[in-house]
Amino acid sequence: MKKLLLIMLLAFLVTGCNQIKSESHNYFYMDTYINVKIYDDFDSEKIFAEIDKIYKKYHELTDRYHEYPNLKNVYYLKNNNDNLKTIKLDEKLCDMIEIGLDYTKKTGNKFDINLADVLDVWASYREKNNGIPTLEELKAAKTGINPIIFKSKCEVLNNHPSIDLGAIAKGYATEEVGKYLKSKNINKFIINAGGNVLVGSHYANDKYKIGLETPNQFKEIYKILKVENKSVVTSGGYERFYIYEGKNYHHIIDAKTLFPANNFKSVTVITSSSALADTLSTSLFLLSIEDGKKLIDNMDVSVIWYTLDDKIITEGINIYE
Repeated sequence: MKKLLLIMLLAFLVTGCNQIKSESHNYFYMDTYINVKIYDDFDSEKIFAEIDKIYKKYHELTDRYHEYPNLKNVYYLKNNNDNLKTIKLDEKLCDMIEIGLDYTKKTGNKFDINLADVLDVWASYREKNNGIPTLEELKAAKTGINPIIFKSKCEVLNNHPSIDLGAIAKGYATEEVGKYLKSKNINKFIINAGGNVLVGSHYANDKYKIGLETPNQFKEIYKILKVENKSVVTSGGYERFYIYEGKNYHHIIDAKTLFPANNFKSVTVITSSSALADTLSTSLFLLSIEDGKKLIDNMDVSVIWYTLDDKIITEGINIYE
């Protein structure tokens, strides 16, 4: 369930910041431009090379369109010809799938990683920029999907499941990069993975300022958040979409209706875990505000719902304003 996230970093440098050493590096994985900026003295060649390896690993593990030598990734799960009853998964791929299945239950099956073929039907119409699939066409695509089934810990039935981890992978990989940097005592950094933002400690004992882009208004900011050691992720239906007969058909699909969710323009989540923020932002986009608040009850997260009639509803945001 891919999504392009529209959080953009504002200029947050303060007076005298030119004396602060920083280095940055750009990557392109998971169909996303990624920028990592570090404020510290460090072996930049080694650190940035390791970050590249991390993103590359998760890109390949979750790629459902390409195979890689000796890698049992998402593509392999669906397309392998091996005579195996079960498949032992990579531990990290196993973890991402378990997160996805957990949120399928938590959202009452509105979020579902077992929806890849349905997403492909919508993608084909989006690429043509004309027409919409019939419900029968979508149901046929869903009926043909074999759900992923665990037989034991990190071992799944080889029934050629068709899964999509687009709502999890980028946040999960970004969190792994953040953990890696902190393991090397590098705590002052900003990672902007296509709008999936993770920040560490501020380089000047302040807070990073992150601007939230107004849906459908490029470069217009409706709110600024002040955060440190947090992840900020937005899911929205205003970037990857097409218009047919005056109606917006975006890429975030309700697994129950098989059509794009029509609850909000965007949902933003702020929390310490990038993996959680990524998955939760999509889940909340699919739920009503009432059900969304039930989902986050007792969770250490803050949320901003941007409604279809341009109202802004928040939960726990005051600490970041």
